Amino acid sequence: MSKRTLLMAVLCLGLAAPAAYAANASGSKSRPAGINAREHRQTARIKNGVKDKDLTRGELDKLRADEAAIRAEERVYRKSGDGLSKSEVKDLEKDLNKTSKEIYRAKHNDRTPGGGGGQ
Repeated sequence: MSKRTLLMAVLCLGLAAPAAYAANASGSKSRPAGINAREHRQTARIKNGVKDKDLTRGELDKLRADEAAIRAEERVYRKSGDGLSKSEVKDLEKDLNKTSKEIYRAKHNDRTPGGGGGQ
């Protein structure tokens, strides 16, 4: 690689890094995008499972209850102090991971609404 190419690469990285930092720093302090974004993605996955007829009524009710419990827990954490602490974020992420696995299992267990599935 020539010196000129290397210099241009370093210059581009130098200009891109502050822009990336500014995008992260401008986020809302009261609602971390990670938790809320995951909640929205999981809700979309559940809706997709309903649309594709991958979820039974019982599975749907359980997943919606799990999502509601996570939102309620997040509300309690937010009311207890200034935003979410690292341990609270970790706990919410653990709950979201568990629910994500449950969504996957429910969508891929060959059960369908109306009892037409195998298991």
